Amino acid sequence: MRFDEGAGLDTSEVEDLRGGGGGIGGRVALGGGGLGVVGLVIYFLFSQFGGVSLNPSSSGLGGVGSGQQMDNTSLSQECRTGADANRNHDCAIVAIINSIQDYWGQEFQRSGSTYRKAVTNFFNGGVNTACGNATSDVGPFYCPGDSEVYIDLGFFNELRTRFGAEGGPFAEAYVLAHEYGHHVQNLTGVSKKGTGSGPTSGSVRLELQADCYAGVWANHATTTPTESGRPLISEISQKDINSALDTASRIGDDYIQSKLGGGRVDESKFSHGTSAQRKKWFTTGFQTGEPARCDTFATNSLG
Repeated sequence: MRFDEGAGLDTSEVEDLRGGGGGIGGRVALGGGGLGVVGLVIYFLFSQFGGVSLNPSSSGLGGVGSGQQMDNTSLSQECRTGADANRNHDCAIVAIINSIQDYWGQEFQRSGSTYRKAVTNFFNGGVNTACGNATSDVGPFYCPGDSEVYIDLGFFNELRTRFGAEGGPFAEAYVLAHEYGHHVQNLTGVSKKGTGSGPTSGSVRLELQADCYAGVWANHATTTPTESGRPLISEISQKDINSALDTASRIGDDYIQSKLGGGRVDESKFSHGTSAQRKKWFTTGFQTGEPARCDTFATNSLG
């Protein structure tokens, strides 16, 4: 993946909380789409030993993220154009977020509605959100309580070292586009359907739809102009798409349970979909480029 060297970046879509005083607490509270893309791993392991709460109103949450302050000075100085994104990892993340939100803004406008931008928060260790306090262990996640995305960028190293994923810029783009898929679901009211567990549960359907939305964005990424009129992303190769599919294959419920959960696959605990399903729905979005083709709640064939 390459960024247009002359396209401008908008760092206002990111808040940098790193180094703001956040510590690591004990329990985790998340809401809505929750658990991001691979926080399921930690959730599954901890839930077997009584370590996780998914209730946003849970008490007993430690002081994670207390005293955190935003400091976007470095980002605003370093991340000005696509040229910066091509040589600086943080700037590449800013560019990806800009592209994703530019696409959904234009898509909502085409359908006669208004897209409300969501800020992505960079943090280290732990963070305080409207959905409760969370540690880095949960992976990237979207909080419907404040309509914001949260990510410890060290997670991308975990994808490679812990899960054996190929990684790379477009694998990271897939992760972020999935989280913004949850924001789209929140704006359209679909998030409330994401309940329960099991292979055909609302939770699984919600996650697979977010994967599909990520694919839809990928289809349009090189043709979606920014406010300056130029697409931020100039090139996406088949290798990039393969890296996204590789990541999807490493974070399916079946893969996680068999590789990191003791070797036994329990479909009753599925909450994100199998590896094959996640690859299928990302591919559906990418090949069609049509959000309407992502209605996982209207099909009996999830894959």
